[in-house]
Amino acid sequence: MDNAIFMKFVTLTIFSLMFAIGINRSFRQLTTLWRRPGLLLRSLMAAVVLVPAVVALLLWIFSLPTAVASGLAVLAAAPGAPLTTKRVEMAGGDPEYSASLQLTLALLAFVLTPLTLAIFNALFELSVEKVTAFQVAVQVAQVTFLPVVAGLLIQRLAPGVAARIGKPAAVFANGLFILLFAGVILLLVLAPDLRAMLNLGGPSIAAIIVMVGSSLAIGHLLGGPSRTTCSTLAIASIARNVGLALFIAGLSDYGQKFIPTLLAYMILGVLLAVPYSLLNKRRMRSRRTA
Repeated sequence: MDNAIFMKFVTLTIFSLMFAIGINRSFRQLTTLWRRPGLLLRSLMAAVVLVPAVVALLLWIFSLPTAVASGLAVLAAAPGAPLTTKRVEMAGGDPEYSASLQLTLALLAFVLTPLTLAIFNALFELSVEKVTAFQVAVQVAQVTFLPVVAGLLIQRLAPGVAARIGKPAAVFANGLFILLFAGVILLLVLAPDLRAMLNLGGPSIAAIIVMVGSSLAIGHLLGGPSRTTCSTLAIASIARNVGLALFIAGLSDYGQKFIPTLLAYMILGVLLAVPYSLLNKRRMRSRRTA
């Protein structure tokens, strides 16, 4: 598979999903988390404080290669993945809370990402290029805010059009998402970096697994008391913005060396999130039928 074509397909899929969110949800729904200060505080604590703290602890405990340590630091500094809401829906979470949290994290990223990376660079010997707030803002705006704002503007200026195309837009985006999963599997099988990813070494793989598992646990514990908010925050905590991480990696030649770490995190994150999602949905069905 041509990587350039695949990346264009990824961009189209993300744009479609974000546009579907913008055209099918009101501005009030997308800002619902801002009116729940307790849940907002716990959400930010999980995604932007505790997950990076876990990564810092792992870098202190494990003697990791610089490339792996740098990759984990970049992931810790990049919350708010564009595909979070779709993954939350698959886990039986709250899509409205998820969409609001995703956009909130994206809005804060231009401050949080450079700040978090600066802290990691001060604490550890890393090879991560400095990134400015403007660079992060441009990248996040293109991927997240542009399609969402476009959807909201259509709702505002042409509500009839929004009503007619809202559902088809969601169906189209969901179809692309399914095809994307199939494409990811194929790309990973054919990717030249796959062997490098598998050769990261036991300590590196263990550190990634601990990061994923800890992120799930943190989100689940802080997302309560509702099981839907628990699963939503758990998935949102592990769903780091790999696109932003790849953007930061591309700022320097050395960044190519920690791409295998990003791929490993993406794969292990999905592998560990799937059983959690299935178990959570089963428990939710059991409660409804009880």
